[in-house]
Amino acid sequence: LWTPNFSAALSVSFHVILCPFGMAEYDLTKKISHYLDRHLVVPLLEYISVKNMYDADSILRTKLDLLMKTSMVDFAGCTYKTLHDTDELPEEMVKKRQEAVDRIREVEEKMAPINNIFSTETMKEMVQCKVAKELFQNLEAKYGFKQEMLDDMFEAARVFYDSGLYNIASDYLRIIRQLVSPSDSRHLHACWGRLASEILVQSWDEALDDLEKLKDAIDCQSDDRLHPSAQTYLTQLQQRTWLLHWSLFVFFNHSQGKEKLIDFFLSNPNHLNAIQTLTPHLLRYVVVCVVVSTDKKKKKNQLRDVVHLIQQESYSYRDPITAFLECLYVKFDFDGAQQQIKICETVIPNDFFLTGCYEDFMENARLLMFEAFCRIHNCVGINMLAEKLNMNVDDAESWIVNLIRSADMDAKIDSKKGLVFMGTQTVSPYQKVVEKTRNGAFTAHKLLDRLKSMKLEGEAWSLSVR
Repeated sequence: LWTPNFSAALSVSFHVILCPFGMAEYDLTKKISHYLDRHLVVPLLEYISVKNMYDADSILRTKLDLLMKTSMVDFAGCTYKTLHDTDELPEEMVKKRQEAVDRIREVEEKMAPINNIFSTETMKEMVQCKVAKELFQNLEAKYGFKQEMLDDMFEAARVFYDSGLYNIASDYLRIIRQLVSPSDSRHLHACWGRLASEILVQSWDEALDDLEKLKDAIDCQSDDRLHPSAQTYLTQLQQRTWLLHWSLFVFFNHSQGKEKLIDFFLSNPNHLNAIQTLTPHLLRYVVVCVVVSTDKKKKKNQLRDVVHLIQQESYSYRDPITAFLECLYVKFDFDGAQQQIKICETVIPNDFFLTGCYEDFMENARLLMFEAFCRIHNCVGINMLAEKLNMNVDDAESWIVNLIRSADMDAKIDSKKGLVFMGTQTVSPYQKVVEKTRNGAFTAHKLLDRLKSMKLEGEAWSLSVR
């Protein structure tokens, strides 16, 4: 639940209690829910309710228990009616609904004078002023804005968020974030609440910007900037694990999100440390993004890095998606890779975040298998390839033809014999000379320096003997 003491609230994990059924073995809902705000767990429960992985009543009970800890009373009421197959609500829920409505009305009346201060003109002025202290002083001088009003805005944002009015909460939190300095704990709390609100209203551009601001806010917090305590490091580690899980909503819905996820997870040492220390299951999402990546220049290095990570964390986490790359690039087990792809056909559509990546992943996974297989064979049977790629022969032949055309591969198909002949990539003598002599000058300089060093050492030793 989002409160002014937001960080403390997050540290209490929410436990999803579900009755498994079907492909629940590879479902990460239980693990991921430990790192999410209650409101963010609701979309996950809504999604898995139609996937037949869990007993329907267990999902409804879990969702009802979750909603009863919020002020989304109408949503809770609908869930209760569905679960108990009734049109009547218990007196407790009716009373809670009235209390929630009264609370919202009371907050709206209290916030009316403050809302008048933050008119369109005032908001334009706030955009131009970047320093929180100066901005607060200007508002105080021109409109009589006080510290108590800031506290009231924070409380109003909490009430609106808890009631499911995320747009209103987001607007208040944006103002709060501008009015407090990054060193103030309320700035961090506002960043968390703002990100959650933008995710829930599906404003992905804003959410991506808020994600970066939250990352900076987490990095900035410290009781002593020069010598942070062990407790500070631990708190930052915990918050980065939450950040990485929340970021999944953004990256898998933003148009450029998958490429950004790779950088966010792998290029940042702090985030990589959080994954390896506490949340190796996030490797599933890194693997999918790397496999479907369209950046051919970076993909080779990214594959190498993620395969290395999979090897390191294989003792603590393994699923069909990570096992596919392990079979393909570590064990060179094409039969094993084929089996893992078959399981991925069920795992990926059942994952809340990955469902939109299914076709791209399967296409690129087959491409990786084809490239790896052809790298060690000059002639491959189409029947064998079709079997390895989990396709029928006609579809496999059409797929290979299109691949050869689009990728400009040096390969030919003999349809009568049912064979694919891979061309040999000959390297010209000129290119061989260039490759062999490319580092010649650098090596010569190193050798010369080494000889000079040995000569000086010899002279020094001779003088010492004398």
